[in-house]
Amino acid sequence: QVQLVESGGGLVQPGGSLRLSCAASGFTSRTYFMGWYRQAPGKEREFVSRINNDVDVTNYGDSVKGRFTISVDNAKTTVFLQMSSLKREGTAVYYCIVLITETGSVYWGQETKVIVSS
Repeated sequence: QVQLVESGGGLVQPGGSLRLSCAASGFTSRTYFMGWYRQAPGKEREFVSRINNDVDVTNYGDSVKGRFTISVDNAKTTVFLQMSSLKREGTAVYYCIVLITETGSVYWGQETKVIVSS
């Protein structure tokens, strides 16, 4: 059973930084992506970033390019999202995801809340 455990959300001031983590377990695949989506109050879910397990492909949503950085640990089972220069629009529930390339299956984490406010 695939499990994704997120951590690192919280309250941060505009312009500040925060790092989210997501530890994944329960799956074996040769190729997969790990990444993040977010959903702000009253808005649709939005793609934030993803990285493949070969760590040679990273993608970012237009609204976070240049400010957010995605990475994985050496075991490639924990994905991190370093968020810098946070804006109030970054207030959202953030979801970790794992996409299994061979099957197209997507697994979602339980969510972690980020509030950007002074």
